[in-house]
Amino acid sequence: MKRVGLYPGTFDPIHNGHTDVMARTVKLVDKLVIGVAINAGKGPLFTLEERVELVEQALEPLREKAEIIVEPFEGLTVEFARKVGANVVVRGLRAVSDFEFEFQMTAMNQLLDREIETVFFMADPAHLAIASRLVKEIATLGGDVSQLVSPYVMGRLLAKVGHL
Repeated sequence: MKRVGLYPGTFDPIHNGHTDVMARTVKLVDKLVIGVAINAGKGPLFTLEERVELVEQALEPLREKAEIIVEPFEGLTVEFARKVGANVVVRGLRAVSDFEFEFQMTAMNQLLDREIETVFFMADPAHLAIASRLVKEIATLGGDVSQLVSPYVMGRLLAKVGHL
């Protein structure tokens, strides 16, 4: 049986914490689907197309380890997991506040489909503080985000916020 994982998120922008979770996930699955969420409610800085392209670029070094697909999605994560044949949803945890939210989401997802498991990766200590919201705020205020995102994402982010 092929092990298919789904890592859903807004990825606005993708940062080193995200890519760390992806790199660790490809050790456990045969195929990884990165679901880029269409979430207008969050008011993303990057368009959906830009976020997909940034994710594609960021995970290029991982493609030799597993089949990786990047696909936008809207709606319930469980429904998207079924659509792409994923039997595992991957999530990253940084803090207790993440756990509380993810605990509720996992319980709801189990009610919707008991065949889809959720697997959590604890954030690497080097990435504990990284959040896309903070990366955008730091870049907007002219701070250094070079340790938080890839050079490619940094260039795109700085151009987007007017600091390039």
